[in-house]
Amino acid sequence: MNRLAARLLYFVAALIGRLPWPVLLRLGDALAAWWRWRDVRESRVARINLELAYPDLLPAERTTLHAAILRTTARQVLETVRLWTRPHSENLALLREQHGTELMDEAIASGRGVIIAAPHHGNWELLNQWLAWRTRLAILYRPPESQVVEHFLNLVRADHEQPGDEERVAQVRAEGPAIRQLFKRLNDGGVVGILPDQQPKAGDGEFAPFFGVQALTMTLLGRLASRTGATVLFAWCERVDTHAGHPGFALHLHAAPQAVSDPDPKIAVAALNAAVEAIARRDPAQYQWTYKRYTLRPPGSGEENPYWNR
Repeated sequence: MNRLAARLLYFVAALIGRLPWPVLLRLGDALAAWWRWRDVRESRVARINLELAYPDLLPAERTTLHAAILRTTARQVLETVRLWTRPHSENLALLREQHGTELMDEAIASGRGVIIAAPHHGNWELLNQWLAWRTRLAILYRPPESQVVEHFLNLVRADHEQPGDEERVAQVRAEGPAIRQLFKRLNDGGVVGILPDQQPKAGDGEFAPFFGVQALTMTLLGRLASRTGATVLFAWCERVDTHAGHPGFALHLHAAPQAVSDPDPKIAVAALNAAVEAIARRDPAQYQWTYKRYTLRPPGSGEENPYWNR
């Protein structure tokens, strides 16, 4: 029943994805306006995050950035619906620029394994499709509460377009037994994709500054890198223009700082957050500020969850 519901959800998404790009972009702008008008969760969380991460902005500057974040986030939602339900070859034509792809080729050729750290910046689903076109990989994901949604995500993130190659994307749950698959894949010289800026469960990470605020940060990426010797690359697809009604993106791959692989988890997470922050600062409106990044606070700090009752 859950799988059937997921396929029905895919059918609805496919209908939306067939709308022309100009229509989708206008729908995204209308959705952002509704978010601001109703001050829904996305609007409230983005506002709180901006207060925390950009305390020196003038009120007018923060209001302008808040509106830009909601606009790009809403557009990204509609973009992603289309990306999930259209041929990947068609989607990859949206990449106007590609930078640093030779780093990935060199890392794969080395046979040491590759970790792709993909922050929530720009459109990470387009990045996932580019990676799947380029190589087989495993992507780590946190299972949603709804099994229907999980089946839907497994369906839309799979890559079945290349004949005889139906398992180019292995989707690995962020759970203990499944994590061992990532170590094995890297030790075998494979590629693993991780979203490094999701808050882990209490006890599964270390606190480190992120935009000047302590944020619980995953230690898994550093453990994978230090124990396997894998190369770590940061990657993202950044929105660069809207040409003739179509969004355009630039693909970027950058070598991670060596400290990301440090065996000391505190050093590793500090370097990880600094690298993600540098990417987010390139265009703050394209970062996922609608996510509750600072929910858990350092033990003994006396700080409360900043999102409570707001």
